[in-house]
Amino acid sequence: MAAELPLSRRDVNVLEMIKDPESDPSLTVFVDTTLPKDPHIRDHAIYDKVAKEERDIILSIQKLESQQTSQNPTPESEQSITEGYRGSVARFGRLVDRHPSYASARNNRAQALRRLCGDSVLVQGAPQLPQALLRDLDDAERIEIAQVLLSDLDRAILLLTPAGRFPKLSPQASRTLSQAHTQRAAIYLMTSKLMVLGSVSLPPGRHEAKWAKLDFEENASKDFAMGGRYGNEIAKNLAVSTNPTAKLCGEMVREAMRKEYGPDYAM
Repeated sequence: MAAELPLSRRDVNVLEMIKDPESDPSLTVFVDTTLPKDPHIRDHAIYDKVAKEERDIILSIQKLESQQTSQNPTPESEQSITEGYRGSVARFGRLVDRHPSYASARNNRAQALRRLCGDSVLVQGAPQLPQALLRDLDDAERIEIAQVLLSDLDRAILLLTPAGRFPKLSPQASRTLSQAHTQRAAIYLMTSKLMVLGSVSLPPGRHEAKWAKLDFEENASKDFAMGGRYGNEIAKNLAVSTNPTAKLCGEMVREAMRKEYGPDYAM
C-alpha cells in the first residue's frame, strides 16, 4: 500500500469549507508535533516530571471508577469513591499551585469537579444528576466548586488559545484546549436546560450571572464549535444541534412547510 501523503494547507481549507461553508480558512488549526507539548513549560525534564505527577492522579481516578463498576454500590463504597475524588481534586490543586500555567492540570481538575457535583453546578435548586457523586450539596459548597471549576476552564482556554492567523498547536495542547471548551459547553448547555427548575446562582463577579437561557445556549454552541475546531468531532456536531439560531431557522422552515402542505406535514 502506498504511504499516505500529508494534506497541504490548501487541502485542509477545502475540506473545512465542504464541512462548513462559513468557516474561515485562516483560523484552521494545524497540529505540529515539533512544538513543545505545553507552550508554557518548554523544559522537557520539567514537563515530563509534571506530566507524570498528573498521570498518577488520573490513574488513581481511573481506579476509583473501576471500583464503582466492579461492585454493588453501597453507602460505604460511594462515600469511599467520593472521598477519593476529593483527594484527587486536592492533588490537582497542589499541582496547579506549583505550576499555575500548566493548563492540562486545570482542565483535569475541572473534570474531577464535574464528576463530584455534575453539570447542574450553576443552578440553585436543580435536581441531582445521576452522575454526580455529592448528594445534598449545600449552596455554599456548590458556589465554591463552581468558582474553581469555571475559573480552571477559563484559565486553561486562555493559556492555550493560539494567536494570529493559521495557528499551530502541539497535539497535547490541542487536545486539552478542545476538552476545556467542550467541558464548559456541557455546563452551559445543562444550565440552559435546568433554568426552568431552579435559579442560576453563581460566584460573585461571574459574567454568566447576567445571562438568560438564550445566552447559555449560544455560548454552549460557541464552545462546542471551538472544541470541534481543536479536534473533537462530537463537539463540532453538537455545535450545530445546539445553535439556537439554527434551531429557530429550522422551526421557521418546518412551519412554512406545514402551511404549504398542511398540518400533517412532519419533517
